Amino acid sequence: MTPDTERTPAARFDPSTLYPYLDLHLMGASNGIRLFDAAHSSWTGTQYEADFGRLRMTVREERAMLKRLIKALGHRPSLPKQSLARVMALVSARNPLNPRRRTASGGAQLELESLLSVLKGKEALWLTLLAVPLEDWARAGEGVPGHAAIERSLADCRGQQELVAGIMTATAADRFRRR
Repeated sequence: MTPDTERTPAARFDPSTLYPYLDLHLMGASNGIRLFDAAHSSWTGTQYEADFGRLRMTVREERAMLKRLIKALGHRPSLPKQSLARVMALVSARNPLNPRRRTASGGAQLELESLLSVLKGKEALWLTLLAVPLEDWARAGEGVPGHAAIERSLADCRGQQELVAGIMTATAADRFRRR
């Protein structure tokens, strides 16, 4: 049996398993952008408007980082998956969880919970990428975000979860109070 230290990265990892995983997260990130855009619209005019404005910009930047990572690994997402991501993004932009954009409704609660789910999925992505030696996969001459960048993204994601959870709990009593 060959010791693990003597194996090449290609023998330990199979790009055909990582690429579809990254494709799905890219689709989810596209959907997440629209969900955060919709939440920003819902919370415009409240004390949380700036928080949601920052969140939506950060989510866009992180999607761009994921897209650069995928490209640096030499992969191009499939056209059907890209098309499906566009359709999902259109549905998310309509904000089916909170169509009236009201912050004092059950829909607003579901909207916040869905944002937390998106952020939890993103946290899982960063944790997974920290466990995979991405440097071994990169094409020559192209940069892959190192562990430090991914660790920063993980810490940012956890901060985003705390922020959304804080907004959710701070506003829950008013949301469900009889009027």
